[in-house]
Amino acid sequence: MNTLAEVLNAMRSRQRWVITSHAGPDGDAVGSVLACVHILRAMGKQADGFLSDGVPFIYRGLPGAAEIRVGPVDGSRYDGVVILECDCLERAGLKGIEKLFSVNIDHHDTFLEYADVNYVVSSAAAAAELVYNLAQAAGVVITPDIATCLYTAVLTDTGSFCYSTTSAQTFAFAHDMVQAGADPVTVAQQVYFSNPASKMRLLGRALANLEHEGAISWMHVSEADMRSTGATEQDCEGLANWAIGIEGIEAAAFFREISGSRYRVSLRSKGRVDVARIAEIFGGGGHKCASGLTISGPFELARDRVLIALRHALELSEFKESAGA
Repeated sequence: MNTLAEVLNAMRSRQRWVITSHAGPDGDAVGSVLACVHILRAMGKQADGFLSDGVPFIYRGLPGAAEIRVGPVDGSRYDGVVILECDCLERAGLKGIEKLFSVNIDHHDTFLEYADVNYVVSSAAAAAELVYNLAQAAGVVITPDIATCLYTAVLTDTGSFCYSTTSAQTFAFAHDMVQAGADPVTVAQQVYFSNPASKMRLLGRALANLEHEGAISWMHVSEADMRSTGATEQDCEGLANWAIGIEGIEAAAFFREISGSRYRVSLRSKGRVDVARIAEIFGGGGHKCASGLTISGPFELARDRVLIALRHALELSEFKESAGA
């Protein structure tokens, strides 16, 4: 594992950078990419942001979001790539970066040292905290634009400060971003009160399919549901939180049918179940309280495989609690 100083040295020694994150970007991915672009430009570097699936609707008001490109990348025009919160290069879904010098900045427990330089701090609540560390080390002033991007990233990646990764340090970080010019009211309204109607219609379909058993809940939407509501993949972000929001539920899953009878699954936990480990079983990954994976159908089979893993993890947590009592 590399140090922050080594990351900074790698960035200073190369001029032209691609900044990217995972496909299907969330708030931390978008906010961290945008902030990193601003920071590298403040360091006198050429920096361009790329997200293979583009910027989701609710984050398009962030400073610099309109400049984000979807790729592919012309590798001859760049010297290096910064890959934020990806457990492997492929997860970015971005062609043209394979031969570039790479810097991996991540905070997930399921990380791999796949890049030329790897800076991973799993105790961080969001990748944004590590981007902020980079700015401080480089002596870059946190402008209101950078602060807005970083605040949005932390707000969303902690589930509005609800996940177990939230700590006094998280609130201190949020405080510093507000002091630097981020407007928490404007950010919250853009993220939580600016959803397209298609997302609300899709939520209705998902809630109509809501089921629960003991401390586990799940819901799903089909390709037909996506088409009839006019929803996009981006409209699925955050829907899993409705399933975990039920009293007595400790773990939840949201299944979205994708092409070829396959399902994208979002997992959520209130802390007793480490859903990152469950996602890893199926080739996915993420946080202890919020993770994702892709699994083959048909739906009943995919659902049962995931539920079996959730039940086992819940039973194991109960056993450990009982043994420790």
